[in-house]
Amino acid sequence: MYIAIAGNIGAGKTTLTKMLAKHYGWEPRFESVGFNPYLEDYYSDIKRWSFSLETYFLKERFKDMLAITKSENTIVQDRSIFEGVYVFVTNNYKRGDLSERDYENYMELFGHMKRMMQLPDLMIYLRKTVPSLIAQIQKRGREYEKGMQIDYLKDLNERYEDFIFNHYEGKVLVVESDGLDFENCPADFRSIIDRIDAQLYGLFS
Repeated sequence: MYIAIAGNIGAGKTTLTKMLAKHYGWEPRFESVGFNPYLEDYYSDIKRWSFSLETYFLKERFKDMLAITKSENTIVQDRSIFEGVYVFVTNNYKRGDLSERDYENYMELFGHMKRMMQLPDLMIYLRKTVPSLIAQIQKRGREYEKGMQIDYLKDLNERYEDFIFNHYEGKVLVVESDGLDFENCPADFRSIIDRIDAQLYGLFS
């Protein structure tokens, strides 16, 4: 079985992934943060290197997806390949950082890869408003997130909404996470667990 956790930056994906893995005994999978040979060039000239950077990410995520497909364990994944494409790459295109030619080429490549992929048995979408995202990002205080623009988070939220409700073809559990503190409040975590059990097993624990 394959479970994916979706949500904007600061939505709580990594925390929920770890908690679900511990609760159910699932195997957690996180996006690789290893060396990316295009990253330095990308930040020096975003428009020039966007296609190369995103194609590299696509290759790495596709490798992860193939490994998940072959695994005999139940996997819970923090951010899937589908978000990388329909949210982040599409956002780069909409912001003018990817040309139409490169975007169409990229999407055609992804379309061929998609035929070899397995959709998650359940995608859990942590839906959060921009003010709540900002509050969470400020709370965790990561240095590289301090300069993040509000407009960027708004754009990503719009892409997530479009992805979940207009493009994604699998089963989705939407969790309205404003006001939820599933990390510190057992009742909030239990409310999520009950809904997952209902979706996956047709029962409440």
